[in-house]
Amino acid sequence: MSSPTQAPVSTHRAILNTVKGSAGNLVEWYDVYIYTVFAAYFENQFFDSADKNSTIYIYGIFAVTFVMRPIGSWFFGRFADRRGRRAALTVSITLMSACSLVVAVMPTRESIGVWAAVILIAARLVQGFATGGEYGTSATYMSEAATANRRGFFSSFQYVTLVGGHVLAQFTLLILISTMSTDAIKDWGWRIGFLIGAIAALVVLWMRRTMDESLSAEHLAAVRSGQDTSSGSLKSLFTTYWRQLLWVFLVTAGGTIAFYTYSVNAPAIVKKAFGEDGATAATWVNLLSLILLMAIQPIGGLISDRVGRKPLLVFFGVGGVLYTWVLITYLPQTTSAVTAFLLTAVGYVILTGYTSVNAIVKAEVFPAHIRALGVGLGYALANSIFGGTAPVIYQAFSAADRTTLFIVYVTAVIAVSLVVYVFFMRNRAVTALDREQGDAWARASVPTR
Repeated sequence: MSSPTQAPVSTHRAILNTVKGSAGNLVEWYDVYIYTVFAAYFENQFFDSADKNSTIYIYGIFAVTFVMRPIGSWFFGRFADRRGRRAALTVSITLMSACSLVVAVMPTRESIGVWAAVILIAARLVQGFATGGEYGTSATYMSEAATANRRGFFSSFQYVTLVGGHVLAQFTLLILISTMSTDAIKDWGWRIGFLIGAIAALVVLWMRRTMDESLSAEHLAAVRSGQDTSSGSLKSLFTTYWRQLLWVFLVTAGGTIAFYTYSVNAPAIVKKAFGEDGATAATWVNLLSLILLMAIQPIGGLISDRVGRKPLLVFFGVGGVLYTWVLITYLPQTTSAVTAFLLTAVGYVILTGYTSVNAIVKAEVFPAHIRALGVGLGYALANSIFGGTAPVIYQAFSAADRTTLFIVYVTAVIAVSLVVYVFFMRNRAVTALDREQGDAWARASVPTR
């Protein structure tokens, strides 16, 4: 029986496919984060500046978009498992860039009143739908396109580009702050960030035309002919692979709430603490700390290839339980750039225990015919419930002077995932990915995981 996936022809091809696959991830996540980076500048374009809840509304829109992620993960996961990873990734980035263009050119509240907020919400909902598809499909593709003994390393580039999107968004803001007045950015300069995302997608569309498909031609032919009816099946996922789906959900819950608390809330806290007069310093702090987070992802991936995935996840879980209180308590109190950088940097080192292996550890538990759907849906459900809501929950608790309750909430969710890492995760010698891609790859030097 032929394998449903194709082993990479060479390390050279694996590198090329990783670059092409992750480039789209970079652009899509840039489009996600350009919203949070510029939120403070454009919120008055959509909501009344006299309304003290306008900031909560803006972050509420960010949270609402996560409602669409499970739907996107279902649609694109099924699409990717039945039509191929490359086709699904191409469609998702097309949708993402189109919505960024809409936000870049749309009229504001002053021109069309409440309809400005309605259009913004609609565009962000479609982007949430596209992002839900991008995560599961790109995590699956980059895991399948990697060589057997370097899957942790290659798949870690998903978060290199995910964080890279945030870095580019912060860098865009830094350039605008350096070249424009604050009033100009608030008036129209914020549109530039969204326009860049729309244009960058055209380059990625060209690159993805030449990336290799990781599903075998035989598998795709069987789906087209109707011989294979289980690929991308929601019924099969919930009846046969529900344990793996639940496991992915629980593994993701603590990681995603920590990721959004550390990488979205923390930069916003730095901005607020430094104020408008210190906007440039705050942006540099956020930019350099995010570059650090991006740079250390491959290190975490390489470590996991040597010692396994579990030790890194346990490191993250223990660190997250102990450090969240420190970060959220002391970061708002500092206006020292060095102190702010060190506080966020420590958090990002801890976070890397999750982010560097989160793609591969999920891809390894599902067979190819259900992998994109299982990885994407399990992640999206946890991400929607715990990750995307973290910024707005923090804003609400902070406004009510109940930040301690937010810290307890985040710590408790991480603690639940830590229990899963410690007691419900085994290191495996040979995974489903190894078995699918042939005996030669299964016999490769894969350490006990």
